[in-house]
Amino acid sequence: MKLLTVNTGRPRASTHTDGPDGLTGIDKRPAEGPVEVRDPGPKGAGGSGLAGDTVCDLRHHGGSDQAVYAYAREDLDAWERELGGRTLANGAFGENFTTLGVDVSGALIGERWRVGTDLVLEVTSGRIPCRTFAGHLGEQGWVRRFTRHGVTGAYLRVIEPGTVRAGDPVEIVHRPDHEVTAALQFRAVTTERTLLPALLAAGDALHPEALRKARQYAARQG
Repeated sequence: MKLLTVNTGRPRASTHTDGPDGLTGIDKRPAEGPVEVRDPGPKGAGGSGLAGDTVCDLRHHGGSDQAVYAYAREDLDAWERELGGRTLANGAFGENFTTLGVDVSGALIGERWRVGTDLVLEVTSGRIPCRTFAGHLGEQGWVRRFTRHGVTGAYLRVIEPGTVRAGDPVEIVHRPDHEVTAALQFRAVTTERTLLPALLAAGDALHPEALRKARQYAARQG
């Protein structure tokens, strides 16, 4: 298991974002050389966990619980076939880490990865597709299509900061004792809300917004 590329983005104007300045950082490109990764701080104030990467709309993106977004190269390859042979470069989905050999969408909430020598990350949630993502890809009905497939990738928080580069190994150093994956969390908050109570098994490792939804739903259901 390894990190194929570390992808960062600079602000670009877009007609597909509701961000305050009409800018987006979703256009990620592989970085040359090492990249420092650290906790960016709480959502609304902190952006990306990667040095040199930009998050423009802090209302919905970035922050400690979405410090890094990872997507598997194998899943990009599957999308290339699904989209009729379209080429999807590493970073095409706005992911910071493009991995090889890691079941990213099947990762457990609270699962911890060591990337390179020092960096330790923890899986918090799947990625909810948005208007900016759809506009960036330029595929008809993209939000609906991505949601239906449910191959969501994973957001991660920084447990121990570190510096990484393309080719670094990815090692799973902790797997929690439950069955709540990033893909299951995604389904629960999008298309299968009856799954929300199952998310509670992941506890505080779960993204706080998803944990709140799960608790509210469970309370309503008695």
